[in-house]
Amino acid sequence: MAFRIRSLRTLSASIAGAGILASAAVMGVGGAAHADTAIAPTEAQALAASIVPADQIASFDQIISHESGWNVTATNASSGAYGLGQALPGNKMASVGADWETNASTQIKWALSYMNSTYGSPNAAWSFWQANGWY
Repeated sequence: MAFRIRSLRTLSASIAGAGILASAAVMGVGGAAHADTAIAPTEAQALAASIVPADQIASFDQIISHESGWNVTATNASSGAYGLGQALPGNKMASVGADWETNASTQIKWALSYMNSTYGSPNAAWSFWQANGWY
């Protein structure tokens, strides 16, 4: 079993070869517990398939794969964009849920809403991404 520290407040245990991510809640600043709800990329993709319309999921998957590799804690080193859909700033996703930092469902819902409101749909967002290399 391999261990890695994901943040100062969360210790995650990754079981090699099994694709399982187990997280332990540890005490944070001021004694508040912080539970890491990060999930494996394949689980996040399955979750997205239950949220994103079937005729849009392929485009949604392409964007999220390129933007974050389905890593809910992905952070762009130069811009600070955060999460599956690379929200900038990341706390924009708090409009969907207070658990935006680690909850794949919250991030998927925010990204879908962003794509719909900005481009009309994930399909249109993917077309824009292909032409520009960003969305």
